[in-house]
Amino acid sequence: MTTAVKAARWWAWPPAVLLVAAAVAPLVGYWLFNVDDQRLVDLDVYRTGGQAILDGRPLYDFITPAPQLLPFTYPPVAGLLATPLAVLSWPVAQWVWTVGIFLALAVTVGHAFRAFRPSLARAGGLAVPLLFAALMIACTYLMPIRDQVRFGQVDILLVALCLADCVARRPWWPRGLLIGIATAVKLTPGVFLIYLLITSWGRDHDREQRRTLYVAVLTAGLLTVLPFLVIPQDAAQFWFSALLDSDRLGANTGTTNQSMRGMLLRLYWPEPLSTLLWLALVAAVGWYGFRRAREALAAGDTLTAVALTALMAVLLSPVAWIHHLAWVVVVLGALAGDGRDRVRLWVAGGVWLYYVVPIPWWGVTIRAAEIPVISPVFGRIVQNAFGLGALGLVWLLGSWLPRRRASVESDR
Repeated sequence: MTTAVKAARWWAWPPAVLLVAAAVAPLVGYWLFNVDDQRLVDLDVYRTGGQAILDGRPLYDFITPAPQLLPFTYPPVAGLLATPLAVLSWPVAQWVWTVGIFLALAVTVGHAFRAFRPSLARAGGLAVPLLFAALMIACTYLMPIRDQVRFGQVDILLVALCLADCVARRPWWPRGLLIGIATAVKLTPGVFLIYLLITSWGRDHDREQRRTLYVAVLTAGLLTVLPFLVIPQDAAQFWFSALLDSDRLGANTGTTNQSMRGMLLRLYWPEPLSTLLWLALVAAVGWYGFRRAREALAAGDTLTAVALTALMAVLLSPVAWIHHLAWVVVVLGALAGDGRDRVRLWVAGGVWLYYVVPIPWWGVTIRAAEIPVISPVFGRIVQNAFGLGALGLVWLLGSWLPRRRASVESDR
């Protein structure tokens, strides 16, 4: 690469960042200047939890002020990590956290769409920064990412940690460390421990995967034990009481819960039947998803393996809010590939559009219309759109994508 091209690329990055900032400003401005009690309510949970620890109050007994009245639902180490947020003023914490959301999204986009870079680099110094800006803007307006900004959520940070740990080419940290941290902070990234376990055996480089698994488990274990030494009562309350109460997370039957369990609960069948069906689906979908993830990794497609595992975090969890689907950014990168297959690009574009529009809430409107047959049946299907879409994405990544890739390679 010539010096001129390198210089052009360097100078293109500041305008690209300004373009992203201008494009996302309406979203950020709307939520950061919204009514105070509707502004970044989950960040308020984190800060209040951190303040409870600093004040020596029970972490799992407090709730945020009215009208939200939200409890702290994360493992105790998350409360310890939230203490610096409690030191910051509320306005400063909001801006720091929002900037952090976009930095985490930038890391995620950079890794998820890395396959585009070689061909774009040959196109000129401006191509990579401009594509990055376009992808950042497009991903920001995905509904799960919009909700990160709206609620001040932590999900995109966990996505960035797990993705970087799996796909970074030359990590400066021990691989597995970031997965361990993410799992300790919020339990759903623990699916990556299962992924590391099932990909650690019977492969040529299984020793490296096994080492990654050991580091991840050790890190998660140490961060889980640490609170028992620092805030032992809170740690015991979480693991032996609060964790077992799924209602602490919110109304499990609500539209925003797009996990398989959430979809079944909205059918209002008897609880034993719903639980039995959910466990059966967890076994079937988990078997298929992790099996396909292992096959993708064996074929050298680490990104698809990560995307499949990420979808397991959403589908298999008892509760998966819409903002948990921040993993869709990784799915889009896996579907798009290196950008040379137009069919894959069209499919990725369709998935992007599907998760931009608030389809589940359309289902709520349809059900409220009380139209015979249409409201109770079609309305319920639409209400479950994002969860059903996640199931479709598992099939796309696990079955359609390998066939599509084989077809394209055979035609070349």
